[in-house]
Amino acid sequence: MCGATYSSTELNNAKSAISGATPITKDSEHYFFDLPQFEAQLKEWTNAGHLQDEVSNKLAEWFEQGLKQWDISRDAPYFGFQIPGVEGKYFYVWLDAPIGYMASFKKLCNEQDIDFDEYFNKDSKTELYHFIGKDIVYFHALFWPAMLMGSNYRTPNAIFAHGFLTVNGQKMSKSRGTFIQARTYLESLNPECLRYYYAYKLSAKIDDIDLNLEDFKQRVNSDLVGKVVNIASRSAGFIVKKFDKTLSAYAIEGDLYNEFVAQGDSIAQHYEARNYNQAMREIMKLADKANQYIDTHKPWQMVKEEGKEAQVHDVTSLAINLFRVLVTYLKPVLPVMAEQVEAFLNIDELDWHSLKHPLTKHKLTNLNHSCCALRMLKLIK
Repeated sequence: MCGATYSSTELNNAKSAISGATPITKDSEHYFFDLPQFEAQLKEWTNAGHLQDEVSNKLAEWFEQGLKQWDISRDAPYFGFQIPGVEGKYFYVWLDAPIGYMASFKKLCNEQDIDFDEYFNKDSKTELYHFIGKDIVYFHALFWPAMLMGSNYRTPNAIFAHGFLTVNGQKMSKSRGTFIQARTYLESLNPECLRYYYAYKLSAKIDDIDLNLEDFKQRVNSDLVGKVVNIASRSAGFIVKKFDKTLSAYAIEGDLYNEFVAQGDSIAQHYEARNYNQAMREIMKLADKANQYIDTHKPWQMVKEEGKEAQVHDVTSLAINLFRVLVTYLKPVLPVMAEQVEAFLNIDELDWHSLKHPLTKHKLTNLNHSCCALRMLKLIK
């Protein structure tokens, strides 16, 4: 039965899928974690909104079957941490692995003089979230909270499980050439592009994500290059060459700018709910509006007409401000691009609160610098 667990003695004709060897039985002393002792606490915790509905429903099935003692020891030879004072016995990897989250953070706290207890004490007011794969829900949503409860530490605010990654609709496979290591990708392409593509597809559901390479290329070229970066590319040249790199003194089309800023609440809610795909779609709708605004006013034509310089200045200045809003909304997904745009805009930081006021009479950086910033998302060929 899918999702069920069986001991080796319950299987018919059991054998190793790797070596073909059949299991043997032998006497061995093991150590157990008393998971049933925490069943009531775990039921309360899993039903308190800390998990996605799909995960809560799956855990309800396990609760219905009754929680069992958890075997946390393994006999040598075994990788991992040896149980102190016991020869040839090791902690099961899924006992010590989550503790590594705390241990690595504790190391950071020691190095940077951060109060570890402020984050992990039972009465901590900080927010703690786990993002995991759907195949390790059992360990993170049952075992790990029980370990924290038993150790008098706080539990996570929420645990978000995601599906698997497929490539061109299939599981990763070396033989099919779809087994892509992160290092291989980074040697060839910008990580910002992949981060955006995943965000465009990632929802709060436990759905698999497919990396379709042709769709990946089209999505990045269409959205990031063709829509977002294109806004600045079509406007920055006028500001730098015609207006001494300085934005106009007046924020024309205030309704359009205010519409962009007002949309920030909805986008923030999508981020908070982990519906990144919805956030990306709303941002791209705004990018379409910004490009439509530029198409309507055609500053490249107005600049040729006598007496239209002020209009060109206002139109391109508003376009740069709309670009600023969009990159601010994309900053959680594209932090490097945002950093380079901050340099181009000659500002300390892109933040949501400062968007209430457009940049006016504000000087941009050198065009060469801005070109480097705006071309960091190269067309994928």
